[in-house]
Amino acid sequence: MRDDATAVDIHARRLPTPVQIRPHVRLLHGMRRPENWMQLVRFGVVGGAGFVINLAVYTLCVHGLGIDYHAAAVISWLVAVANNFVLNRHWTFDAGGGRAHFQAMRFLIVSLVALGVSQLLLTAFVEGAGLAKVAAQALAVAASMPLNFLGNKLWSFRSDAEPAAVP
Repeated sequence: MRDDATAVDIHARRLPTPVQIRPHVRLLHGMRRPENWMQLVRFGVVGGAGFVINLAVYTLCVHGLGIDYHAAAVISWLVAVANNFVLNRHWTFDAGGGRAHFQAMRFLIVSLVALGVSQLLLTAFVEGAGLAKVAAQALAVAASMPLNFLGNKLWSFRSDAEPAAVP
Protein backbone atom coordinates (compact mmCIF):
# COMPACT_ATOMS: atom_id res chain seq x y z
CA MET A 1 0.00 0.00 0.00
CA ARG A 2 1.31 3.41 -0.96
CA ASP A 3 1.77 6.15 1.66
CA ASP A 4 -0.24 9.25 0.70
CA ALA A 5 1.99 11.57 2.74
CA THR A 6 4.90 11.41 0.29
CA ALA A 7 4.94 14.11 -2.32
CA VAL A 8 7.73 12.72 -4.51
CA ASP A 9 9.04 9.26 -5.08
CA ILE A 10 12.81 9.17 -4.58
CA HIS A 11 14.69 6.22 -5.87
CA ALA A 12 18.16 5.31 -4.62
CA ARG A 13 19.66 5.38 -8.11
CA ARG A 14 18.79 9.09 -8.49
CA LEU A 15 20.60 10.24 -5.34
CA PRO A 16 24.03 11.76 -5.89
CA THR A 17 27.00 10.02 -4.36
CA PRO A 18 28.55 11.67 -1.31
CA VAL A 19 31.56 13.90 -1.91
CA GLN A 20 34.63 13.32 0.19
CA ILE A 21 36.04 16.56 1.55
CA ARG A 22 39.70 16.24 2.45
CA PRO A 23 41.08 19.69 3.32
CA HIS A 24 44.15 18.17 4.98
CA VAL A 25 45.33 16.87 1.59
CA ARG A 26 45.05 20.36 0.09
CA LEU A 27 46.97 21.76 3.03
CA LEU A 28 49.73 19.16 2.66
CA HIS A 29 50.04 19.88 -1.07
CA GLY A 30 50.14 23.61 -0.34
CA MET A 31 52.99 23.14 2.14
CA ARG A 32 55.16 21.77 -0.68
CA ARG A 33 55.02 25.02 -2.64
CA PRO A 34 57.77 27.56 -1.79
CA GLU A 35 55.60 30.53 -2.81
CA ASN A 36 53.16 29.65 -0.02
CA TRP A 37 56.00 29.76 2.51
CA MET A 38 57.07 33.16 1.15
CA GLN A 39 53.49 34.37 1.57
CA LEU A 40 53.59 33.18 5.18
CA VAL A 41 56.84 35.12 5.74
CA ARG A 42 55.35 38.27 4.16
CA PHE A 43 52.20 37.78 6.27
CA GLY A 44 54.39 37.60 9.38
CA VAL A 45 56.25 40.78 8.41
CA VAL A 46 52.95 42.59 7.86
CA GLY A 47 51.69 41.26 11.20
CA GLY A 48 54.86 42.48 12.92
CA ALA A 49 54.39 45.93 11.39
CA GLY A 50 50.76 45.85 12.51
CA PHE A 51 51.86 44.97 16.04
CA VAL A 52 54.24 47.97 16.11
CA ILE A 53 51.49 50.23 14.74
CA ASN A 54 49.07 48.86 17.34
CA LEU A 55 51.46 49.71 20.18
CA ALA A 56 52.27 53.15 18.76
CA VAL A 57 48.61 54.12 18.33
CA TYR A 58 47.78 52.68 21.77
CA THR A 59 50.56 54.70 23.40
CA LEU A 60 49.50 57.87 21.56
CA CYS A 61 45.86 57.42 22.57
CA VAL A 62 46.55 56.63 26.24
CA HIS A 63 49.48 58.93 27.00
CA GLY A 64 49.13 61.63 24.35
CA LEU A 65 45.36 62.04 24.08
CA GLY A 66 44.29 60.73 27.50
CA ILE A 67 41.80 58.20 26.10
CA ASP A 68 40.64 55.34 28.34
CA TYR A 69 42.83 52.28 27.83
CA HIS A 70 39.92 50.06 26.79
CA ALA A 71 38.87 52.46 24.04
CA ALA A 72 42.52 52.95 23.09
CA ALA A 73 42.93 49.20 22.67
CA VAL A 74 39.97 49.05 20.28
CA ILE A 75 41.15 52.09 18.31
CA SER A 76 44.70 50.77 18.01
CA TRP A 77 43.48 47.29 16.97
CA LEU A 78 41.25 48.78 14.26
CA VAL A 79 44.07 50.94 12.88
CA ALA A 80 46.44 47.95 12.85
CA VAL A 81 43.85 45.69 11.16
CA ALA A 82 43.19 48.32 8.47
CA ASN A 83 46.93 48.65 7.85
CA ASN A 84 47.36 44.88 7.74
CA PHE A 85 44.47 44.52 5.29
CA VAL A 86 45.96 47.00 2.82
CA LEU A 87 49.47 45.53 3.02
CA ASN A 88 48.31 41.92 2.86
CA ARG A 89 45.92 42.62 0.00
CA HIS A 90 48.55 44.21 -2.20
CA TRP A 91 51.88 42.76 -1.04
CA THR A 92 51.30 39.36 0.54
CA PHE A 93 48.45 37.94 -1.55
CA ASP A 94 48.47 40.27 -4.60
CA ALA A 95 44.67 40.26 -4.50
CA GLY A 96 44.07 43.74 -5.90
CA GLY A 97 41.77 42.37 -8.59
CA GLY A 98 39.07 41.27 -6.13
CA ARG A 99 36.36 43.38 -4.55
CA ALA A 100 37.95 45.24 -1.67
CA HIS A 101 34.85 45.53 0.52
CA PHE A 102 34.16 41.77 0.41
CA GLN A 103 37.80 41.06 1.13
CA ALA A 104 37.80 43.61 3.96
CA MET A 105 34.73 42.05 5.63
CA ARG A 106 36.23 38.59 5.39
CA PHE A 107 39.62 39.84 6.60
CA LEU A 108 37.95 41.45 9.62
CA ILE A 109 36.07 38.24 10.47
CA VAL A 110 39.21 36.11 10.18
CA SER A 111 41.15 38.65 12.25
CA LEU A 112 38.49 38.60 14.95
CA VAL A 113 38.57 34.79 15.09
CA ALA A 114 42.37 34.86 15.31
CA LEU A 115 42.13 37.53 18.02
CA GLY A 116 39.75 35.31 19.99
CA VAL A 117 42.10 32.33 19.71
CA SER A 118 45.01 34.54 20.70
CA GLN A 119 43.14 35.83 23.74
CA LEU A 120 42.25 32.29 24.84
CA LEU A 121 45.88 31.23 24.51
CA LEU A 122 47.04 34.37 26.33
CA THR A 123 44.74 33.61 29.25
CA ALA A 124 45.94 30.00 29.36
CA PHE A 125 49.60 31.05 29.25
CA VAL A 126 49.26 33.72 31.95
CA GLU A 127 46.79 32.10 34.33
CA GLY A 128 47.46 28.42 33.65
CA ALA A 129 51.19 28.32 32.92
CA GLY A 130 52.21 31.38 34.93
CA LEU A 131 54.17 33.02 32.09
CA ALA A 132 54.99 36.72 32.09
CA LYS A 133 52.35 38.75 30.26
CA VAL A 134 54.55 40.13 27.49
CA ALA A 135 56.09 36.71 26.75
CA ALA A 136 52.63 35.12 26.86
CA GLN A 137 51.30 37.75 24.42
CA ALA A 138 54.15 37.07 22.00
CA LEU A 139 53.56 33.30 22.16
CA ALA A 140 49.79 33.67 21.77
CA VAL A 141 50.11 35.94 18.73
CA ALA A 142 52.71 33.62 17.17
CA ALA A 143 50.51 30.58 17.81
CA SER A 144 47.41 32.18 16.26
CA MET A 145 49.23 33.51 13.18
CA PRO A 146 49.00 30.28 11.09
CA LEU A 147 45.22 30.17 11.65
CA ASN A 148 44.98 33.83 10.63
CA PHE A 149 47.16 33.20 7.57
CA LEU A 150 45.20 30.16 6.39
CA GLY A 151 41.87 31.90 6.90
CA ASN A 152 42.95 34.90 4.89
CA LYS A 153 44.68 32.89 2.17
CA LEU A 154 41.88 30.39 1.68
CA TRP A 155 38.90 32.67 2.26
CA SER A 156 39.54 36.44 2.39
CA PHE A 157 41.89 36.72 -0.58
CA ARG A 158 40.87 33.61 -2.51
CA SER A 159 40.93 34.29 -6.22
CA ASP A 160 37.79 33.57 -8.21
CA ALA A 161 39.71 30.93 -10.14
CA GLU A 162 40.26 28.86 -7.00
CA PRO A 163 37.48 26.52 -5.88
CA ALA A 164 35.59 27.39 -2.72
CA ALA A 165 35.54 23.78 -1.50
CA VAL A 166 37.91 20.91 -1.96
CA PRO A 167 36.50 18.20 -4.24
